[in-house]
Amino acid sequence: MSSKMIKTFCMFMALCLSTSVCAAEEEMTESFESLVNQLHVKSYKKKEGLIEKIGVIDDKRRMAVLENMLNSLLYYRKSDKKIVIVKKLETLYEITDALTNEIVGAVDKSTLKRIKVNNKLRRILRSRIARLSLQDVDADVRLAAVKNLMGNMDESKAALLRERLAEEEDSDVHQTMQTAIALVEIQGEDRSMRLKALAQLSDSLEPVAKTKIEDLLEKDDNDNYLEADKEIIEKAIKGLEIIESRLSVFSFIETAFFGLSLGSVLLLIAIGLAITFGVMGVINMAHGELMMIGAYTTYLVQQAMPNHIDYSMMVAIPAAFVVAGLFGIAIERGVIRHLYGRPLETLLATFGISLILQQLVRTAISAQNVTVANPSWLSGSLVINPALAITYNRLFILIFSLLVFAALVMILKKTPLGLQVRAVSQNRPMARAMGVRSEWVDALTFGLGSGIAGVAGVALSQLTNVGPNMGQAYIIDSFMVVVFGGVGNLWGTFVGAMSLGVFNKFIEPATGAVLAKILVLVLIILFIQKRPRGLFPQKGRAVEN
Repeated sequence: MSSKMIKTFCMFMALCLSTSVCAAEEEMTESFESLVNQLHVKSYKKKEGLIEKIGVIDDKRRMAVLENMLNSLLYYRKSDKKIVIVKKLETLYEITDALTNEIVGAVDKSTLKRIKVNNKLRRILRSRIARLSLQDVDADVRLAAVKNLMGNMDESKAALLRERLAEEEDSDVHQTMQTAIALVEIQGEDRSMRLKALAQLSDSLEPVAKTKIEDLLEKDDNDNYLEADKEIIEKAIKGLEIIESRLSVFSFIETAFFGLSLGSVLLLIAIGLAITFGVMGVINMAHGELMMIGAYTTYLVQQAMPNHIDYSMMVAIPAAFVVAGLFGIAIERGVIRHLYGRPLETLLATFGISLILQQLVRTAISAQNVTVANPSWLSGSLVINPALAITYNRLFILIFSLLVFAALVMILKKTPLGLQVRAVSQNRPMARAMGVRSEWVDALTFGLGSGIAGVAGVALSQLTNVGPNMGQAYIIDSFMVVVFGGVGNLWGTFVGAMSLGVFNKFIEPATGAVLAKILVLVLIILFIQKRPRGLFPQKGRAVEN
């Protein structure tokens, strides 16, 4: 054979090989689509095969298809057998292409037919989805998959986790896998394996681990343990004690955090009142409504930028401060300045203003409660362990209240306005004699306190619905904090808010929410009898007046 013929033959073989490779790649690309498009078949046996084939194909779309099929959201269009994902609207059904994830349109249900799934297929789907989740690059996804399996563990799932255990690099996922496997091994016949599994469960804070040990210590009618092995019973009792001891510690930490969270809310609400009450001696019953104005400002900001909810808080905080502050200055200049020295009339006037502001909101916006959306970065929880999770919105409010407090302390200690405020609060006649325009100090101080109340409304909008009456729920608490801490003293307000918040949360489990508030009020009344000026009384020559 000549060299020319050999070269021609080689070129021919290379061309055939490249053609076959391209065809194979094209077949692999199309195979996922072709498999999905066959899911409308009636035979459950064929569907089993299709599911297994879809599960092993390296395609990012496979998880979504399998999950929608498991959740009975996978349909096919009768006219052309197109596989779609269905979402129910008011009267029609919105359909999305299962392969492209593009919305096709809205149709009547009569044009669609659901891809039926029986119990066996559901088991296969769950197993395949779990296997894929355990192979995910995201450790959080793998951890969620293991926790999902823990709810209904059996030997087949334990075998699946054993396969992945050696390859798992994340310590949290690895630990959770071992706990899940122990849930099965503790029921086995191998005694040494049972003891090892019991030790693993005793070191876990997963609720299912505690339940499994409690089941092991189940008693018969004669109050005797059903388990015959005394060593296992002793280790189970000891393990349960360890778990309950650790749970009590984390329960204490969680309660303390909730107390600090409540205290931070009280601090935000009361800190503005502490300024106005301390400087001007004004019992402002409209303080809660100024907070409500801040909350409604947040709502209106979100309505103005519906596609940028994640950034709305950055706009709402300064906007609420300015709007509530302007309302406060208007109230002080229009009403309160004419009533200085007449506390009872001031109380009645501000109570009337609070009713006017409530009606203004009902007329201008809505008489019904409105919902303020949480930005994505404030949604969810910071999971420390299975027994302790801290919600991001409460953590944000705690940090935010500390920042506001620090900023206010800096304003009062380091700025000319702060110097004048302190001078007026300690000795108004002397401050006037020194050239301080006390009327403008009053207006700006009232505006500052009102602005902080508006900022408190922004924070509260992330915890509760916003409504015309929301301010009334917090006005009494804010006055309690101010009086308990010491009128006009910021550090007293801080200590009072945090201590009352923590104390309230620790007694709530024993007394209930309502009785806890009553008990706190009684204790504050008794405390004021001994220390009329609160924890940190204000100092100055004119304090006695």
